[in-house]
Amino acid sequence: MTKQSINRATYDQVMLPIYSPAEFIPVKGVGSRVWDQQGKSYIDFAGGIAVLALGHAHPALNQALKEQSEKLWHVSNIFTNEPALRLAQKLIDNTFAERVFFANSGAEANEAAFKLARHYAITRHHPYKTKIIAFHHAFHGRTLFTVSVGGQPKYADGFGPKPADIVHIPFNDLDAVKAVIDDHTCAVVLEPVQGEGGVTAATPEFMRGLRELCDKHQALLVLDEVQTGMGRTGKLFAYMHYDVTPDIITTAKALGSGFPLSAMLTTQEIASVMGVGTHGTTYGGNPLACAVGNVAFDLINTPEVLKGVEKRYQWIVDELTAINQTYNVFSQIRGQGLLIGAQLAPQYEGKAKILLGLAAKQGLMMLNAGADVMRFTPSLIITQEELQEGMVALKAAIAAFVEGV
Repeated sequence: MTKQSINRATYDQVMLPIYSPAEFIPVKGVGSRVWDQQGKSYIDFAGGIAVLALGHAHPALNQALKEQSEKLWHVSNIFTNEPALRLAQKLIDNTFAERVFFANSGAEANEAAFKLARHYAITRHHPYKTKIIAFHHAFHGRTLFTVSVGGQPKYADGFGPKPADIVHIPFNDLDAVKAVIDDHTCAVVLEPVQGEGGVTAATPEFMRGLRELCDKHQALLVLDEVQTGMGRTGKLFAYMHYDVTPDIITTAKALGSGFPLSAMLTTQEIASVMGVGTHGTTYGGNPLACAVGNVAFDLINTPEVLKGVEKRYQWIVDELTAINQTYNVFSQIRGQGLLIGAQLAPQYEGKAKILLGLAAKQGLMMLNAGADVMRFTPSLIITQEELQEGMVALKAAIAAFVEGV
């Protein structure tokens, strides 16, 4: 059988046209370095959008996957398995949570969280306690429910009737929350740091105020930590930066560090409204994914890695500030840990995608967060050498960007 030739044009011929991928195709990665089909190397500042917390092809994760693949892949949810139970115990031991539900993606974990919040309110309170308060520019996934809770019409519109009783208000605006929260509210849902919406962190005052309002109105505080969880902000979960305990959190992305795995975490009291058959998933919590998740958890949840996030944050911000003194291309640099956003200056608004393309030409894989923000979500253990090489490439890309725009 002749080996089929695969290139970027193949994508347009065989795939649903919902992405606009780069012109090069990555074929191999080690650490924070990636090679394409032609052998050109790139430094990876994207990390699969905050997925590859431990970089590409981490040897310990490779070994965990190999060992588990030779034992047991899948058993379905009418059985449990050892890797899932071990990982659930680790999550419980290191967070507020007492019960865990595993799934395969952030959207699945969020879907479960939103269903649980409504089911809890209906079961414990009354059938009309279904309002969900969410925020403009939020992103919670692509299922019909999660995309409707997300606050971005460009993703949510065009698919017919949306699930009802979802209210969107400005982020970090406590007065707006006070104006709409009532005893019919079942949950307030937010990302501690809005990722897709431009890398904006919740203020401590806002988070504390939400907790107080939720307590007052018997609503659940639900934190979407799909992007911020598992060390991304310098703590195991971002809620730990705030003097606030949520009722439900979700995590995915870095939980499997590249292997599809997600989880919803909650308390025993909230979980107790669920029964056999109330919710489910075919692949969630499979032994293969959870074996990788266990090793990823053990590697990330160490003082060395978590403290290293803050050091790398400072180094990246210092480098971006220095570049900006030369080119004046950013109006603001913000974020938390290794979830950093650089807002393009007004004269460059709407041109983030152009800068992405120029960065790729210089051997740098980058991200944007909307049309005006460059987003940095590298591996939590990216080396100084890799960071330095990436910043040299970024500086060259920005020089070309400023000259050409």
